[in-house]
Amino acid sequence: MQTMTATRPAELAGRLESRRRFIKIGALGTLLSVSDLIWARSAADSDVRGQGSEKSCIFIVQQGGCSHIDSWDMKPDAPAEYRGPFKPVATPVPGVRICELMPRLSRLADRYALIRSMTHKSSGHLDGMHVCLSGQSRPDRDAAYIGSIVSKVRPASRNVPSYVWIQDMEGDAGNHYHTGGFLGAAHAPLRVGKGTHNFAADNFRVTAFDPSVGMTATRLTERRRLLTKVDGSVAPLANAAATDRFQQCQERAFGLITGPEARQAFDIRREPGKVRDRYGRHPLGQNLLAARRLVEAGVRLVNVHAFTGFDGYTKWSPVVNVWDMHGAPGISIFGKNTYGLAYVLPRFDEAVAALLEDLEQRGLLATTLVVAVGEFGRTPRIGGPGPGRDHYPACYSAMLAGAGIRGGAVYGSSDRIAAFPRELAVSPEDFAATLLHALGIAPATRMSPDGFTRPASTGQPILPLFG
Repeated sequence: MQTMTATRPAELAGRLESRRRFIKIGALGTLLSVSDLIWARSAADSDVRGQGSEKSCIFIVQQGGCSHIDSWDMKPDAPAEYRGPFKPVATPVPGVRICELMPRLSRLADRYALIRSMTHKSSGHLDGMHVCLSGQSRPDRDAAYIGSIVSKVRPASRNVPSYVWIQDMEGDAGNHYHTGGFLGAAHAPLRVGKGTHNFAADNFRVTAFDPSVGMTATRLTERRRLLTKVDGSVAPLANAAATDRFQQCQERAFGLITGPEARQAFDIRREPGKVRDRYGRHPLGQNLLAARRLVEAGVRLVNVHAFTGFDGYTKWSPVVNVWDMHGAPGISIFGKNTYGLAYVLPRFDEAVAALLEDLEQRGLLATTLVVAVGEFGRTPRIGGPGPGRDHYPACYSAMLAGAGIRGGAVYGSSDRIAAFPRELAVSPEDFAATLLHALGIAPATRMSPDGFTRPASTGQPILPLFG
């Protein structure tokens, strides 16, 4: 006589996974793939997500490294070979001056805070960007970026993605940001836009939620019905709570594909022309407008690459890391060219000022953290044939606003030529901890209940920036 034995949980899980994989390959395609992704997030997050406030973040990445001494931390009394040709202008905050090329942001200085003592030791774009986005001075190769951490600990509660990246960076920034690091693909960003194909393009349309070719609404509904039937046949054998959660994820996936919320959030054509003009009809302006729409719809973190567009006449390689201002013959860091501050800073000023004003007018600034920073700064001493400035991680600046950040605050300072922090140096760890704190995430939060022991950050929040 054959002995009957109870099915072990691990064996049952294996059977269930095999069946789902078979169906995914053979019949259900897009719907099951998306529901699997949402299931992975739901299952992994069940023990770490909190009931914190509904805060979001727009993280503006100035790839290439913004010249701090020509923007946020000017040194007008330094020798000419350091200070550059631009003049500082006063702001509503006593004693705080920024570059004359940012007049709108100068008037809004009481809405944001500046850190003038950022520092680390990685001078290459690849390593510097890995440091910047992971918030670690010496990150492991699989370090999770801040966006992925937010996706895990504070996933979107509405039917939109948790983490979106707008405008791909150039190759020398690496592709770590394509992934979720050690947190896995479930926490990788949804990437939208590349090169000149971005929200500023007349024919730009987000296709991420389009069904596969030939997949009509009727066929998608039929696949949903089939998936429900198959899951129903195995539900009695499985853990009831887990099965219910998976079915809820299927419903959310179906809504993401067929529902209007995500599609409408990404459609900036719904914005009035005057609003689009206010942000600027260039990539950074329109990409930041899209970011505002996304956080308004419930996306938790949006990284926006601060590409300001091509000037149309600069005869040089058309790369989008426009803040990498080494200078070259005929390409001055101070010129009105694609890779010159006289071109990029006014566009940055226009777009970021419009974002801050728009968020405030919509009542969103209190719950939306706005960050602007590059992987490092630029050398204080001007050089090269352009002229230009080289990579410089020893001292640089960052801007933060919203989500409890104290407007008008200035934290830390640099020496007389902006070469090194003079006081209150800020490490990548403390910067990351500050961002997480603003978003209601304790830096010590452990990232997973199933084996991972890494905290969200090993840094300490800069508490004087709040209140």
